[in-house]
Amino acid sequence: MMALCRSYFFMFLYTSFILFFLGVYFLIIDYSSYSEYNLGTFNGVSIVYVVLVDWLSVLFMSFVFFISAAVIKYSEEYMGEDFNLDRFVLLVVMFVFSMAFMVMSPNLVSILLGWDGLGLVSYLLVIYYQNPKSYNAGMLTALVNRIGDVALLMLIAWLFNGGSWNYLFYLNAWKMSLVMLLVTVFLTVASFTKSAQIPFSSWLPAAMAAPTPVSSLVHSSTLVTAGVYLLIRFSEGFPNSVMNILLLFSLLTMFMSGLAANFEFDLKKIIALSTLSQLGMMVSILSLGSSDLAFYHLLIHALFKALLFMCAGMIIHSLSNCQDIRCMGSLVGSMPLTCTYLNICNLSLCGLPFLSGFYSKDLIAEVLSMSYYNVFVYMIFFISVGLTVSYSFRLTYYSLSGVFNFSSFNMVNESSSSMLKSMGFLIFLVIFMGSVLMWLLFPTPMFIYLPKSMKVMTFMMIMLGIWFGYSMAKFSINYKNQSMKFYKFSIFSANMWNLPALSTFGISQWFLKLGKKYIKLFDQGWFEYYGSQNLYKKFSFISKILQFFSKNYLKIFFLLVLVWFVYMIVMY
Repeated sequence: MMALCRSYFFMFLYTSFILFFLGVYFLIIDYSSYSEYNLGTFNGVSIVYVVLVDWLSVLFMSFVFFISAAVIKYSEEYMGEDFNLDRFVLLVVMFVFSMAFMVMSPNLVSILLGWDGLGLVSYLLVIYYQNPKSYNAGMLTALVNRIGDVALLMLIAWLFNGGSWNYLFYLNAWKMSLVMLLVTVFLTVASFTKSAQIPFSSWLPAAMAAPTPVSSLVHSSTLVTAGVYLLIRFSEGFPNSVMNILLLFSLLTMFMSGLAANFEFDLKKIIALSTLSQLGMMVSILSLGSSDLAFYHLLIHALFKALLFMCAGMIIHSLSNCQDIRCMGSLVGSMPLTCTYLNICNLSLCGLPFLSGFYSKDLIAEVLSMSYYNVFVYMIFFISVGLTVSYSFRLTYYSLSGVFNFSSFNMVNESSSSMLKSMGFLIFLVIFMGSVLMWLLFPTPMFIYLPKSMKVMTFMMIMLGIWFGYSMAKFSINYKNQSMKFYKFSIFSANMWNLPALSTFGISQWFLKLGKKYIKLFDQGWFEYYGSQNLYKKFSFISKILQFFSKNYLKIFFLLVLVWFVYMIVMY
């Protein structure tokens, strides 16, 4: 088992280094390679497998392979007691290769194959622990993602009229034609389901039923980022109307997930809602036309989010699988290195100078400040930035400081060298990769001139977020001590504005009611009366009459002759 982990770890690690330097080289010389392999023709449409190699796809795959290598190394210890470790590692490998299949090809059919591979393997990994909660979460994840799969299938069927499934041929046509607006709508729905934007946000926290290494991989570089990557690839052809819709929904997603994370007590769900908030930020800056900035934040976010989940997994592992942050506290003394990593990732998530997250988040905030949108967009974005800082400091307050609230009989330590080594791979990138990638992707320095009030707005929202997070942690430990209005608001916010209920009972109840009507009116109603039992009774009655005739045929014969004579006399 361990040999399989090590072989895939070294293979992915070496591949990531090769792809990274190759991607940097392609970026410097502005090189892209386009290869077509004709598999056949059908009704005048060529079925072609296309491989697109450019700096965007190669650099992204280098990050995917590097994080996957760290996750496999981490799983060697985290999942070490599992009897099916080989199966787990192979599922993770299938996950990575499905992502590669999607990223390296501009053909919509091969994108769909990789897309469906991600959906299938994610379902298998979410139900990995095989309990009712995992099954429910897996079903919700699979069904929500199927909506996006159907949208992608309809997109493929629509582009069948154009003669090719290569989206590069249609980028200029999409802005010119109203008919092609439908194509962008299908693509937006598919990307929204994968990246869990409103109204498809409910599956992302539910998918936390998967093992923590899977959560680290899913939330950093594979499943949820597939939707954003697809939007980045297609964004050149999007009309302004679709861009405005993307901006509105992404800002609402940012705000909703940031608010929900401030009322959540499950450690993994807080980090999952943090991912949702950052995905909203990527889509919002993408909808403003800065796709390169969205891709930059996508890469940076992948690093610190993977490490954040690994730190959470180490804490959960040491606390006997307890995920409630109220049971933690003062972990710095017993887990100093893990808490250091966690703190660095949290500060990078908040945008502390000069960690990696600062370079992308501050640039995104200033680019949005330069845009000509209304006050609503500006305020919602900066309030969401403040909420990010708020839940990060609330998490720090609960887990790293205060009194240790777990059992007195505990074994909280950092004895796992394999997990610490895999986390050590990422910590240097979390600190330094932000500036390195900025020098590579944006060689010309940007000078953004803003009024003083707008320039310090990010810093003001960070300070307000720190105060709000500290207040939330200190004064709202027990909601029942607060006013009833605050208690109801906290429950409403923690439930993500009731999106999970709307995605489950809100949809299923109508089909259940329809099924009840169907059974009552048809199966146990008209069908029962005109068929089934009633038909059986009619046939039984007729067969009894016929049987009576067959048993008493001489008597019946004379009786019928008598009736016939009487009839003849009366009538004639």
